[in-house]
Amino acid sequence: MDVGALAAAGVALFVGLLGFSQNRSSNRRADFTVIAARLDRDLATERQQRRLLTSYVMDLRRWGRRIAPPDDPIPEPPSDLDLSPWA
Repeated sequence: MDVGALAAAGVALFVGLLGFSQNRSSNRRADFTVIAARLDRDLATERQQRRLLTSYVMDLRRWGRRIAPPDDPIPEPPSDLDLSPWA
């Protein structure tokens, strides 16, 4: 065997492995950016939903403060209505 041919084959193998690892790392980087972009979109959507929910709750609280409590006492439930499971 020729030493030059073995050296060339070794260098070619090294360059091939180096190219393969570079390709894998760039794929991982691309996957990371795709995942990060999706998480950012999901977070933005969740924040918007929380803002809407919070505004609804705050509107209900404001409405509850404006409405005066009733002067009439709360009537007792009818005797045939069994509320024991919730008591």
